[in-house]
Amino acid sequence: MSAANGAPLARRLTLPAVLVSLALLLSLLERMLAIDALTPVPGLRLGLPNIVTLFALWALGRRPALAVLVLRCLLGALFGGRLSSLAFSLGGGLTAFAVMALLLPLEGEEFSVVGVSIAGAAAHNAGQLLAARVVMGTPAVFAWFPFLLLGSLGTGTITGLLFSWLRPNLLRVPAIRAVVAESDGGRTAQRSP
Repeated sequence: MSAANGAPLARRLTLPAVLVSLALLLSLLERMLAIDALTPVPGLRLGLPNIVTLFALWALGRRPALAVLVLRCLLGALFGGRLSSLAFSLGGGLTAFAVMALLLPLEGEEFSVVGVSIAGAAAHNAGQLLAARVVMGTPAVFAWFPFLLLGSLGTGTITGLLFSWLRPNLLRVPAIRAVVAESDGGRTAQRSP
């Protein structure tokens, strides 16, 4: 393999690794902020790692973004010392991923990126409650669903706005712009704000 052929491969491998690291860092920051301690709703979080999931979906496509999400959940549970939280993390993350993967291609036509983020936040909460139902064995956990949905409006709006602000700025980085162009033939970079 020549050096010219190795550069795209290195970029395609490096960016997902950086995104996993960034998502782990945002998860740690989110735990430190602990907004659920400020509200009576257990498990309510800002959802900062969802910014990384949105970016990975947009920039890399579904398969690499799914790999970033699963690695973030596995490593987060491992490094956080709470393997019991893996079911909740994967349940919420995979549900949010599925919804955002379906809606993100409609951005600009049917949904804003903030709408996609809100839907992802609501799906994340629903997925976590489903995981809690399985782990705890009681349907009583669904009593929190209306409160978590209400929280999704705020947290999804925040993460969607942050992603909207970050996306054009990240495209100024040549290596990121190159990976985005390689991932989808440049269509995403061309329609980006």
